[in-house]
Amino acid sequence: MVGVDGTPASEEAIAVAFEEASWRGARLVAIHCWHEAFLAAVFEEGRWTMDSTAVAEHEHELLAQRLAGWPEKYPDVVVDRVVRAGRPAEQLLDLADRAQLLVVGSRGRGGVSGLALGSTSQSLMSYALCPVVVARGTRAHAK
Repeated sequence: MVGVDGTPASEEAIAVAFEEASWRGARLVAIHCWHEAFLAAVFEEGRWTMDSTAVAEHEHELLAQRLAGWPEKYPDVVVDRVVRAGRPAEQLLDLADRAQLLVVGSRGRGGVSGLALGSTSQSLMSYALCPVVVARGTRAHAK
C-alpha cells in the first residue's frame, strides 16, 4: 500500500511501492486522502460553498496524475486506487492491517527540520500493524 499526498514529495514513495509490489508479486493499493476540515476552513460558511462532488473528482484526478506512467513501468503490478475524505493517518491505518507493507513519503524540508518525520509518518510508524517505509528522496527509513 502507498499513501499518495498529491505533491511531488510522494514520488519516491510511489517508486518504492511499485518496486516492492513487483518484487512481492502483490497488488498495490494507492490511497489518497484529503481532510474535509481543512477545506471547510477555506470555504467559510456564507461566503462560498464547497461542492463535495467537484472536490472528490479533483482528488481522483490528482491521484491519477501522480500515478501516471507507473503502470507502464511495472505492467505486472495491478493497482487499486482508493480516494477517501478524512485524516490521512487514520485512513491509512484503517487499511494498513491488510497490507504487507505501507509506503509513505515525507515532506522533510532539509536541514535540521528535514530530519524529523511529519505527524502522519510518526503515527503510521507507531500504530501500523505492518512494516512501514518512509521514503525520502533517495533515502528510505523502515520500521
